[in-house]
Amino acid sequence: MCLAVPGEVVAIEGNKAKVSFSGVFRSVDLSLVAGVKVGDYVLVHAGCAIQVVPPDEARETIQLFSEVFGDDEH
Repeated sequence: MCLAVPGEVVAIEGNKAKVSFSGVFRSVDLSLVAGVKVGDYVLVHAGCAIQVVPPDEARETIQLFSEVFGDDEH
C-alpha cells in the first residue's frame, strides 16, 4: 500500500521545497509538479510532491489523519 500525505509549502529553493507537515518540516522534491508556490499544499509520496491539492481538501485530510493517529493538537 502506498500513502501520500499533504503538507504546506513554506519555502522553495530550486526544485526543493521546505514543507510543513503539522509543524514537522521536511525537504521535498518538486520535480514532478510544475507551478508550486509558497502557501500551496502538495501531496507528498516518498519525498516527492506528486500533486498540488486545494487547501480545503488538504486540511480535511490532515484533520482525518490527526483523528486516526490521535493527534490532540488539531
